[in-house]
Amino acid sequence: MNDSIKEIALLTIRLEAQSVSGLASYINESFENAVRAMAKCRGRIVISGVGKSGVIAQKLVATLNSTGSPSVFMHAADAIHGDLGIVMEEDIVIILSKSGNSPEIKILIPLIKNFGNTLIGMAGNMDSFLAKHADIVLNTTVEREACPNNLAPTTSTTAQMVMGDALAVALMNLKGFGSNDFARFHPGGTLGKKLYLHVEDLYTLNEKPGVLPDQSLKEVIIEITKKRLGATAVVDEQNNLLGIITDGDLRRMLEKSNDIGNKSARDIMTATPKTISPDAMAVEALELMRKKEITQLVVVENGKYSGIIHLHDLIREGLL
Repeated sequence: MNDSIKEIALLTIRLEAQSVSGLASYINESFENAVRAMAKCRGRIVISGVGKSGVIAQKLVATLNSTGSPSVFMHAADAIHGDLGIVMEEDIVIILSKSGNSPEIKILIPLIKNFGNTLIGMAGNMDSFLAKHADIVLNTTVEREACPNNLAPTTSTTAQMVMGDALAVALMNLKGFGSNDFARFHPGGTLGKKLYLHVEDLYTLNEKPGVLPDQSLKEVIIEITKKRLGATAVVDEQNNLLGIITDGDLRRMLEKSNDIGNKSARDIMTATPKTISPDAMAVEALELMRKKEITQLVVVENGKYSGIIHLHDLIREGLL
């Protein structure tokens, strides 16, 4: 029984893979025309379908919206009962359908054509009503479904999803949609934060521990404890950075010396701390901490001590 389950699963994967690889022969002039039409669209991209194709249509809407192409989903059945008002004059309409002959689709297509909107059809049947009446046709024909009865949409919906992704990525490239644009549409996600979050967005929320070089060991410990960053900067009267003292420095000093009564900050500090500028990307700070195996960096601007950014700041933002 287990072998049978594995065989079915492997067969499904092979059929799905074939449905994707088969799309290569359908990336043709019609595909290029569809991408160019979408790039020139001055309205929105309205995407419609029914059943499983409707679900794939919603995924394509989400992908296009997140990559800078305003899109909206319109269920084909609801469209003929009032939701057709979604479609505006300058919109492009994309309809997804495996058969291309669903009753709702056959009613919807003439209405879209009467509006004068450009209609892109994504169909798995080139002899269908959708394929024959669309202005631009994207072929997503598959040899068979992975379903043993060749009925449940499996390979066909996979082909639709991949064709949709190909459209979205080609459209991104044509429109010059870059990493900065991506960050604007994903400000709350980890990917977006890696692209827009700077050191100055984080370290300014922390305390600013600092001691003078002649301050005592007790004062150093109090400052580190009070500011709760596991370290303190050592600065001169003009706020120039001289060094850093971390919890680790204190432990190592106590291990090596019994004479701690006369120790000052100058005696304990590391004189060449790792630093970073406020305008550096937060992800740069993370990479530097990883490379040097440390948990904090001193922030320096124009040679002056500004503060400390800690690994916990980056973890809190989801960058790690």
